[in-house]
This record gives sequence, C-alpha cells and structure tokens, in this order.
Amino acid sequence: MSELKRSDRVKPILSPQLRREQVAGMNIHYLNYSFDYFLDVQQRLGFKSLELWCGAPHVWLDHMGYYDAKVIRKKIKDHGLQVHVLTPENCLYPYQVAAKEPAHVERSFQYFKNGIYLAEELGCSMMEINSGWGYWNEEREEAWKRSAQMLSRLAQAAGQHGITLVMESLRPEESQIVTNLAQEKAMLQEINSPHLKPMADLCAVSVAGETLTDWFEAFGSDLKHMHFIDGNPYGHLIWGDGAHHLGQEIATLNQYGYSGLLGQEITDGRYYDDPAAADFRNMKNFERYINE
Repeated sequence: MSELKRSDRVKPILSPQLRREQVAGMNIHYLNYSFDYFLDVQQRLGFKSLELWCGAPHVWLDHMGYYDAKVIRKKIKDHGLQVHVLTPENCLYPYQVAAKEPAHVERSFQYFKNGIYLAEELGCSMMEINSGWGYWNEEREEAWKRSAQMLSRLAQAAGQHGITLVMESLRPEESQIVTNLAQEKAMLQEINSPHLKPMADLCAVSVAGETLTDWFEAFGSDLKHMHFIDGNPYGHLIWGDGAHHLGQEIATLNQYGYSGLLGQEITDGRYYDDPAAADFRNMKNFERYINE
C-alpha cells in the first residue's frame, strides 16, 4: 500500500519536520541512464543534496585512480546541487574491506583511498563504507581482524584529507562481520578513531530486528549519516512501497535532534526502468514533512 493511500486511513502526523537539504538523492538506481539525466531529474524534483554512488558510467573509480572529478563537480554545481557523501561501490566484487590475499588487500585499500581523494576533490565531508564480508568458509574472527586493520588504515588516510568515514552495518547474507548494532559498536570501539563514525541503513537495521531509536540510544550525536529508505524489512524501497511509516520515522529523527543527511539508496530492481518516476513519488512523500 502506498504512502498516500495509507494516509487515507491513518491520521497524518503533522509535527515531524525535515529540511529539504537533508533528503539526499542518489544515483544508484539510474545506472541505466546518463549522469546528466540523473542530475536533471534531481534538480527538477527539488532535491538540493546528493549522496554520490561511484559506478560507471556516472563516476569512474578503481584502484588505479578516478576520472573527471572537476567535470563532475561543475555539473553538480550547475544544477544547484551539492554532494556531501561519496559512496564507492562496496557490496559487490571486486573490492572489499576484509580482503584476504595480499594483492587483493592492497588493491582494495588503494580503491578506497582513491575514494577518499575523490571525496575531497568533490567537496564531500563524508565517505560511506562497511566492514566487508570475508569468506564464509573461514573463521569469523579472521575476517574481523582483517576488516579492523583495513578500517584503521583508511580512517587514518581519511583524517589526513578532512574526510569522515561513515560505516553502515550489512545484512547477514552480505557479511559475517558487522550485521547488527552490537557488532557495529564493537568495531568502532576497536578502531577508536575520530575519523570513523557510525551510520544507519534502515534496511539492515530493520532486518536485524532493531530500530533507529536503538541506534540513537547507542550512538547519540555520533550517528552521522543514514540510508533512510522504506522496506518490508528487506528491500531498499521508495517511501510508501514498504512497511515503515515515514512520519513516525521522521518523528524519531526529530526526537533525537538528527540534522544529518538521509541518503536515498534505492536498489530494488523495480525502479531501474523509470527511476525518475520513483524519485517523483518518493519526494512527494517527503514533501509532506519538509519545512522550507
């Protein structure tokens, strides 16, 4: 049931409010469209902020380098937008934080380090990351150790370039390392770096049986970023296509004074054919709570 239809039978919550700049459009479901098309749509729909996913053909990033940063930054600026968070592709092959083989470790490190360089050049303040996943046929402790080592190296590099790494938890089918709040907290405590902070992905949080309230109670103002999307609890869905109530989730943000970004990481394949229509419906739901 869509968010608009649900509002017909649920009394609207009028008090929750957001600033428009908090809703960060994301290009991950535009992978079949050009980067210019994505920017045109974001501008037309009233987005002001972006979380930029690094995937070809939009943003080319690998362990050798990155390309066209000045062109990308100018295009974003010319559309009246600002990119605050860079998100290297880090859930699929070939790079991961918990890489094992020496060559894979170094290529992965260089990939994420190049992401830090690109984030700096684009004017971002944050780069998204996760724990990696290791191998399912090894002891979890071994994967954990490698993840911690890589995150420590990357946090040090991020600090040298004025970037904060924000780490999300993953779902159990994506990782055996950090998949819930307790593991997130343990990894952050082990790294103990001011340049590595927590972020909440509402899908992973919900799959773990947790809530945003749980994460705020654990991290408070250290919670720096979110992938704030609907779900059942699986699926990175636009608001209205899942089981969460947008107004209630925003009320939680307000309760804890969260003023950070809400990245729209929309990854369900149903939206790939017409991502603009999906973003239109998504923004319409957000506009019920936006205080200009």
